[in-house]
Amino acid sequence: MGAHPANRGSGPPWEHDPGHSAPSPLPFSRGGGTGGVPVSPIPAPRLTPLPPLLTPSLWHSPELLSDIQDGYSVSGHLLVCFSSGYFIHDSLDIIFNHQSRSSWEYLVHHTMAISAFVSLIITGRFLVAAMLLLLVEVSNIFLTVRMLLKMSNVPSPALYEANKYVNLVMYFAFRLAPQAYLTWYFLRYVEVQGQGAFLTANLLLLDAMILMYFSRLLRSDFFPSLRKGSAGRDVDGEKFLID
Repeated sequence: MGAHPANRGSGPPWEHDPGHSAPSPLPFSRGGGTGGVPVSPIPAPRLTPLPPLLTPSLWHSPELLSDIQDGYSVSGHLLVCFSSGYFIHDSLDIIFNHQSRSSWEYLVHHTMAISAFVSLIITGRFLVAAMLLLLVEVSNIFLTVRMLLKMSNVPSPALYEANKYVNLVMYFAFRLAPQAYLTWYFLRYVEVQGQGAFLTANLLLLDAMILMYFSRLLRSDFFPSLRKGSAGRDVDGEKFLID
């Protein structure tokens, strides 16, 4: 639902992205961390054009934030439609390029997002919740920078270190915080029946996925000694969900 997954690979998600599609593949192998920065088993992001699309939706209609269930704007509705199209296209791209097995996490996330967003498009309700969840794309910008620094042949440990902490702040501000707020809101105020129950279940599953990817990020960038069993493990061809 929210993580445009997150930029496939959060989604999160960051390091191994052999590239399932012909356009702009991003291949790199386990043994290849560059610039003195070790490669780690966490998702590789795919940046989408959603941050600039989110800006007019929330900036021009801040009053929407006071009505998460029934708030409506044309730009917000179009944003959710656009996002649904992205998830559908990305899912078909995975399937047609025979990456379903290595990218199954993406397919699970995309299925959740598509089903939730289609229900919002049809009913016109909870569009504001979807817009808040799509703020994850701001975090994905820095996850993409992280991945590019790992793939770069130019040694840049200082830049990587700086981005590491900015990345952590952005992850809290635009991924964990909106997710935590919406989870609290849904559990407290949304009816546990029909569409409300369906979206709440989707949201709780997304909570689990985001926390799992966050733990991968922490282990990789801040507590590498806690990574168990990663040394010598062949993960070529694996991909992970970012959002």
